[in-house]
Amino acid sequence: MRMLIAVPCLVTFLACGSAKLSRREAEGDIRKDYPVQIAVTVPESVSAIKGSPDHARLVALQEAVAAKGAFAVTRKAEGDRETFAFKPGASAPKDVRLSPKGYELPAAEAEFVRALRIEYMRDSARVTYQIRLTRPTAWFGLFQTLHPGVRPGETKERHASYRKEGRSWVLQGTDETLKKVR
Repeated sequence: MRMLIAVPCLVTFLACGSAKLSRREAEGDIRKDYPVQIAVTVPESVSAIKGSPDHARLVALQEAVAAKGAFAVTRKAEGDRETFAFKPGASAPKDVRLSPKGYELPAAEAEFVRALRIEYMRDSARVTYQIRLTRPTAWFGLFQTLHPGVRPGETKERHASYRKEGRSWVLQGTDETLKKVR
């Protein structure tokens, strides 16, 4: 009699699959998207109110790119605002790429470290994981100008979302906006 009850229970359990997303499975899925390239974006043209924190960042950006001679910067005052226009100079490096927001320069790479925790909802899960900044380039100093306090080797938390489809968990996406290194 017990055997008659045990067999259907075992079949039902195996058919439904794992109710939980394993840390190993999540790490395997997320690791495929790494390493990613961290880029510094130099705007083509941008304005800010004089004396504001944004204006101070633009002045620091101007000084950093002018020191390397990679960009020519023009400033135009318009009342209480000042417009900064950045153009690649004659000695601009070959790794400058045009993007919708301006020019991108590779600053470093970020690689996957590990999954920290998994939070389950009804038919979905959210995985919190860590990335680490590695392989800084010559432009990492410019990145630090825009993001003070960031150091190579530092870790940062990111998130991935999963959805349960039948017996398996499917990665829906991450909050990573950076591009995979080729």
